[in-house]
Amino acid sequence: MVSPLSLLYYTVHPQELRSIIQWKVWHNPVHERNEREEPESLKRCFFFLDMTSRSFSAVIKELHPELLVPVCLFYLILRGLDTIEDDMTIPLEKKEPILRDFDNIIEKDGWTFNDNGPNEKDRQLLVEFNVVVEHFKKIKPAYQVIIKDITKRMGNGMADYCNNAEFNVNGVDTVADYELYCHYVAGLVGEGCTRLFVEAGLANPALLKRPELMESMGQFLQQVNIIRDIKEDLDDKRRFWPKEIWSKHVTNFEDLFKPENKQLALDCSSEMILTALTRADDCLYYLAGLKEQSVFNFCAIPQSMAVATLDVCFQNHDIFKKNVKITKGAACQLMVESTQNLRLVCDVFKKYVRSIHQKNNPHDPNFLKISIACGKVEQFIESIFPSQEKPKDLKSPATAEAAEKVKLEKQESRWDMIYMGLAVAITLLIITGSMLFVAWMAGARFDIAFTQAKSELGALFGSVQGGIEDVSDASGHSEL
Repeated sequence: MVSPLSLLYYTVHPQELRSIIQWKVWHNPVHERNEREEPESLKRCFFFLDMTSRSFSAVIKELHPELLVPVCLFYLILRGLDTIEDDMTIPLEKKEPILRDFDNIIEKDGWTFNDNGPNEKDRQLLVEFNVVVEHFKKIKPAYQVIIKDITKRMGNGMADYCNNAEFNVNGVDTVADYELYCHYVAGLVGEGCTRLFVEAGLANPALLKRPELMESMGQFLQQVNIIRDIKEDLDDKRRFWPKEIWSKHVTNFEDLFKPENKQLALDCSSEMILTALTRADDCLYYLAGLKEQSVFNFCAIPQSMAVATLDVCFQNHDIFKKNVKITKGAACQLMVESTQNLRLVCDVFKKYVRSIHQKNNPHDPNFLKISIACGKVEQFIESIFPSQEKPKDLKSPATAEAAEKVKLEKQESRWDMIYMGLAVAITLLIITGSMLFVAWMAGARFDIAFTQAKSELGALFGSVQGGIEDVSDASGHSEL
């Protein structure tokens, strides 16, 4: 049931309500999943997909049939790996070997895992992981090789971080460490998906020669999530913001959350957002290499959501108080705009990058760098989709004489408009007078027309007056 607050919100934001209705009613999937031909165990896999991901589930289920099951299983395998890595109730001596051997575990018939903590939200996936293993072994061998390779590298990377005492105590230290962590948990996903797309013939093979593009696809999403989830991670006693960045602004990481350090916290978040924003143009470049619409949608929707989330988080102190998200209406609008073509996705990026630029604080230590990063994204978009608008001259007068000249020109323009209005009025009067004169010369009887109009008006007002007198008489009250 819709809450009263939601009703109130959509009353004052009708455009968002329209976007929700538009997506729910008019969206037609590029490909539809055929559930009738699926065995129960595969249906269970898709159930876990819905359970573990609200954002990716919808786009995965609309993928080309060739990639539908492989990508679903790829996601569930990495989600299972991540669920083990995230669970702080599992001792390191038990966690590390599982992470390092997970690429072999996914081939073990009947393998399940029951040792997650009771509060781990995705624990049921591992409890019934045997259904994932069953269908992983049924997909094409080429897809299995790709998924196993990514799983192995990601598992070892996660194990290295879990085994790093410095990381466990103080969180990520340097920006390089931060990006390496994002590489293991997200950059590798970008690589794996790209290899699957190319293997299926649905993406340009040239993408494999540009590893920085597929790396940026994963890095951008992960970095935005880390920025957005800072409060949630703090509550879970995890720190992913690199010390190299936050130590420039506060002494202790927890100081970012103190009200008296609001501006320092915003400056710190701006630098984190700057780090993510430098990946934005690579993401657009990558999207240009996708051949098939459902694959494009699969990649474009999360990226559009990410840049919108980045805008919501920018100069927003609420990220240090709660988990900040874009609204459902905004999300639906983004999905509508991101499931058509690259140009519209570029328009989405341009819109939110400009919003970030407008909110950029001149007193921010990274003001100039953020402005340059925003300009770089717009410049890239302009290079592939040149605008037809002529650039506006926004220069201010350089001297007092120039300013006076501009002022006089404005006054002259105003008088020109007045003269033009008078000229139009006089012209209309002359034309009207001429037409009346010609009509009179042709024999028009204006006196008869005037007399008839006068009599009709008199009759009209006379009937009204008579009606009033009748009412007065009928009331039984005479005039005083």
